[in-house]
Amino acid sequence: MSLLKYLARATLLLTLLLSSGPLLAQSLRIAAASDLRFALDEIVALWQQQQPDTQVQVIYGSSGKLTTQIINGAPFDLLFAADIAFAEQLHERGLTSSEPQVHALGRIVLWSNTLDAGQLSLAQLSDPAIRRIAIAQPAHAPYGLRAQQALQAAGVWEAVEPKLVFAENIAHAAQMAQSGAAQVGIIAMSLAMAPGLAEHPYLLIDDALHSPLLQGYVITRRAADKPQAQAFVAFIESPEVHAIMRRYGFLLPGEQP
Repeated sequence: MSLLKYLARATLLLTLLLSSGPLLAQSLRIAAASDLRFALDEIVALWQQQQPDTQVQVIYGSSGKLTTQIINGAPFDLLFAADIAFAEQLHERGLTSSEPQVHALGRIVLWSNTLDAGQLSLAQLSDPAIRRIAIAQPAHAPYGLRAQQALQAAGVWEAVEPKLVFAENIAHAAQMAQSGAAQVGIIAMSLAMAPGLAEHPYLLIDDALHSPLLQGYVITRRAADKPQAQAFVAFIESPEVHAIMRRYGFLLPGEQP
């Protein structure tokens, strides 16, 4: 290869590397609890209207599994968990570049595609006519754990446990109830108020029956030098985002149920 061709190729490679830097810097990869699917999709769309140069990818799942992925090196810039305890777990391990912050309070509801869930109670779930009840897996999904707590507090856990079908996350539990794979689901209020489910009534479960669903976010150590991550979490506290969160049934810090 001639010296001129070598220098031309080297110059082209250097140009590509330099030009790709800003593009890589202007991207965000977010791990988010499934209860945020509809609300966060709207929030990201609004963000990208204001920040068109920043590409945002959101991966939804159970808070526990997403946290484990980050611990194992998954390249996420932010974690939005349904239980702030998972964000705190990352912080305690030194895997964050910010303090965990509570941004909302989630609620759980009874929902059904075939029954009038608004007229049901937790006690009625023991009725033999109700054969399958969907909840998220309590071992790694905060909404599943709160469903278990509520059923135990209502004194019906032993009666309904044989009927339970466990979903990977709360969106999967909602899908099971919507498809008929389960007659009833204990799901996130934010999903019960989303398109495709909102036309059916739901029963809001008394929050005294379970520990609070404190939604929390944190910036990971990977995003320590990403100003876009800081800008996004600042955007989360904006009035526009608060309006979206309220529309999906979330309470904001300091608001009473």
